[in-house]
Amino acid sequence: MALLGTFFFFLGVIIIGLFPFPLLYCFSALVRFILSKVFKYRKRVVIKNLKGSFPNASNQEIKRLVGLFYKNLADIFVEGIKAFTMTRNQILTRHRIINPEILEPYFHSGKSVIGVTGHYANWEWGSLSASLQIKHKVVAFYKPLNNKYIDKFVRWSRSRFGTTLASIKETSATFERFKSSPTIYLMASDQGMPKHFLPRAHWVQFLNRNTAFLYGAEKYARHFNIPVVYIDIQRVRRGYYEVEFSILTENPAELARSRVTELFAKKLEAVIIKKPEDWLWSHKRWKHSHP
Repeated sequence: MALLGTFFFFLGVIIIGLFPFPLLYCFSALVRFILSKVFKYRKRVVIKNLKGSFPNASNQEIKRLVGLFYKNLADIFVEGIKAFTMTRNQILTRHRIINPEILEPYFHSGKSVIGVTGHYANWEWGSLSASLQIKHKVVAFYKPLNNKYIDKFVRWSRSRFGTTLASIKETSATFERFKSSPTIYLMASDQGMPKHFLPRAHWVQFLNRNTAFLYGAEKYARHFNIPVVYIDIQRVRRGYYEVEFSILTENPAELARSRVTELFAKKLEAVIIKKPEDWLWSHKRWKHSHP
C-alpha cells in the first residue's frame, strides 16, 4: 500500500510540475469544487469555526467566507505540490520577503531568531524562500510523514535551497545543535492542541474564545532568550506572496509566562480579522475547552 501511495504521489508531482501557472489555477478551481461541493471537506467544522469567531457576521457573509476559504485551500494544495518542481527564480519572484534587513542586526551580533507564523496564505513555500533571502541559517520544523519514501523526498525537496528540515519530535535537540550559530527557527504555532498536551498549554483569548496554544515557541524562546519575530504572509495576487517580519519581543526571558504566546496570538488574530479567508479554518481548533 505504501508503494502504491508513493507511485500516485510522484505521478501527481510530475504532472502538476509540468503545469504552467495559469493552468495550475484552472486545476485549482477543479480541486476547489471537489473539496467544497463533492466531498464537503470538513465543511461543518469550517462553518462552526467561522461563526464562533465572527458571531455578528450574517449568514451571507459566512457563506462568502466559506467559498473564499475553499479557494484558498485549493490554491495552497496545488501550490504545495508545484513547490517540488519550482525553480529558484520562481520562488524568489512569487514568495518575496519585503524587509529581510530587519534580521541583519541579529545575524551580525551572532543571535538566533525564532520566526512564528500561522497556517495562513502560503506558508508552504516559506521553507524554500527563506534560505534564499536572509543571512541566518534556516531551520524549519515539520511533522514527519508516515510514508518513509515520500517523507524522504519532502525533506530533500524542501531543503534543496539550503533550509534544514527538522522533525518536531527533535525540537529540543535541534535547538541545542544550532545554538552556537545565528539561526532562524521557523515554527507554525497555531495548530490544535492534542489532548495530552493540554496541561501544559498556554490559554489565550483568541477570536472570541479561550484558546489553547502550543507552548514550544515560547518555551525555547525563554530558555535561550532568543528574539521572536512574527512572519506575516500575504497574498498580493494569485500565486504571488509578500512576507513581512515584525519583532514581537527581543528579550523573551524577561517576560511573564504566556506573554510571548499572547503577543503571537494577538498579532495572528489581527491578521485573520483583516482577511479571514486565508486562514486554515478546517483545523479542529477549538475541540477542547479550558479545563
